[in-house]
Amino acid sequence: MKPVYLLGVIPFIGILIGTVFASRVEAIVLGMPFLLFWHTLWLVISSALMLIIYKLDPINKEENE
Repeated sequence: MKPVYLLGVIPFIGILIGTVFASRVEAIVLGMPFLLFWHTLWLVISSALMLIIYKLDPINKEENE
């Protein structure tokens, strides 16, 4: 497995393990309960990481040429 693919594990850890800690917080962030904000934040982070993986993957560079 290529090291760049390990970036794909980060959202999994952030959502799965972070949810355990985020569910205990009773705060409101941007008008949302903190747990909903946490999942929305990780959705955006996951999209950015998948874009980075796409750009760094050498297979995609060969297709563009």
